[in-house]
Amino acid sequence: MASVSATAATHRISARAGAVSPSATLTVDAKAKALQAAGEHVIGFGAGEPDFPTPEHIVEAAVVACHDPRNHHYTPSPGLPELRQAIADKTRRDSGFEVTAAQVLVTNGGKQAVANAFTVLCDPGDEVIVCAPYWTTYPEAIGLAGGTPVVVHAGGDQGFRVSVDQLDAAVTARTKALLFVSPSNPTGAVYAREEMEAIGRWAADRGLWVVTDEIYEHLVYAGAEQHSMPVVVPELAERCIVVNGVAKTYAMTGWRVGWMVGPTDAVAAAANVQSHETSNVANVSQRAALAAVSGDLADVAAMREAFDRRRKTMLEMVRAIPGVTCEEPRGAFYAFPNVEGVLGHELRGRIPRSSEQLAAMCIDEAKVAVVPGEAFGAPGHLRLSYALADDAMIEGLTRLGDLFAEALGGAYSENRSGTAR
Repeated sequence: MASVSATAATHRISARAGAVSPSATLTVDAKAKALQAAGEHVIGFGAGEPDFPTPEHIVEAAVVACHDPRNHHYTPSPGLPELRQAIADKTRRDSGFEVTAAQVLVTNGGKQAVANAFTVLCDPGDEVIVCAPYWTTYPEAIGLAGGTPVVVHAGGDQGFRVSVDQLDAAVTARTKALLFVSPSNPTGAVYAREEMEAIGRWAADRGLWVVTDEIYEHLVYAGAEQHSMPVVVPELAERCIVVNGVAKTYAMTGWRVGWMVGPTDAVAAAANVQSHETSNVANVSQRAALAAVSGDLADVAAMREAFDRRRKTMLEMVRAIPGVTCEEPRGAFYAFPNVEGVLGHELRGRIPRSSEQLAAMCIDEAKVAVVPGEAFGAPGHLRLSYALADDAMIEGLTRLGDLFAEALGGAYSENRSGTAR
């Protein structure tokens, strides 16, 4: 009996679930909030969510929906028909990609859209090429679907954008799909149209699927332009799944509405999976999303202007920190500085040997929460979100600058330029 019990104990949790790492971004955010609740003045650069409230007309649509008994019940699992049509219309308006409502599946946030996409594409042994630095959820979603992530790394020396030659070196007979993201979380990299076209044609020539995440489509700066893969490479449309949602564009992270757009067979299969896992997205949230995607982009433009201002300030201040270099982010709302110049230097009795250790010291010593590059497949970096109030961002960066300067025997606060203040 003892041996049976021991065997049972080793299989108490499935190997697949046990292999999943917790979300590093949510872990950092939770730690920051716990310290704040305990009375600490923590500056959080960890969470990837706008600090703006959801626009009022969207909130009002949800209030009205709450009072309508029709919204107290289930909707079809793939989503409200009118929302699916509105998303199809919005997709055509914003990216030029012509799709029908039948090609749209409304999901519980962008994460479920990502999970659905790989669930319907991957069989055990199938490989998915993932460009690093990557969002923490991508490899986990692929692994949970039975696939194998194959990481192709692009460093800051190439603007965090992979080349066709790199992809060609990674492809095998088992490669099923390419995950392509622009603008990028965590780096803010944006692919030029010709780069996207070359990668798309490479995938099309090899008969691969492409899963492309466009959640940051409206957040581009410094002359960068957003393009949609199935528009740039039309022959990919029948083997392309587009992931998107209302979270970043409309400051609706908590409403949990995303979607996937793709060929009807892939969308139908994903809808079947979703019908057994979560069924429909909350009815009221769908009504709010309908108001969002059916409206204009005026609120988005105002938020983008604020993000751009913060982007410039963050880039200037980060580049002034001793031991730190940083590529210019041109999309999303993150900077991804290289902190290798700080590693190996003694700081308050400790010597950080990795960006993970340095991130722990940032919150312990400076009460600043950042996400280490290890979470994104890029050790030696930190991810800093500039989706927070200007004053808080400047104070947090000043704390980091002073901390790192202390390790390197310099000064930061009194040396940085007045324009960053």
